[in-house]
Amino acid sequence: MAEPLRLLMLCMGNICRSPMAEGALRARLHGAGLAGDVEVDSAGTGGWHAGEPPDSRAIATAAAHGVDIGMLRARQLGPADFGRFDWILCADRDNLAQMRKPMQGRAKPVLLREWAACAHPLEVPDPYAGGSREFEHAWSLVDEAAARVVERLRAVRA
Repeated sequence: MAEPLRLLMLCMGNICRSPMAEGALRARLHGAGLAGDVEVDSAGTGGWHAGEPPDSRAIATAAAHGVDIGMLRARQLGPADFGRFDWILCADRDNLAQMRKPMQGRAKPVLLREWAACAHPLEVPDPYAGGSREFEHAWSLVDEAAARVVERLRAVRA
């Protein structure tokens, strides 16, 4: 059996966008019968929230779509992630710019929505300073990306 594809979702603090992206992708992969083919995780560029669950608004937004992310815990991106993952899928250009620094490993940093072949916008705006509308918008963008990733994987396996 081939080694699973390893994808790391990345945002700034790992409490809003990246855990929602991780949850959306896990749910989509499970629904498509591809969960065993892909390893999914998430991290933040900063460590301010390390060990904390996702923001309560992110948990509520994901739950409204039938996805439980309450068990996830924030962590900061580390050097080992560059050797462990194939792709680091960044929520926005600021996160991506931080990944352009020289790192050792095979991981390739790219915008999540660009890698998933989504139409514009290619960035997922940070909903942290907003309310339910901003969290719902971020969810719609990461969930669309998750659906496109599943389509991409199906096409590769066809």
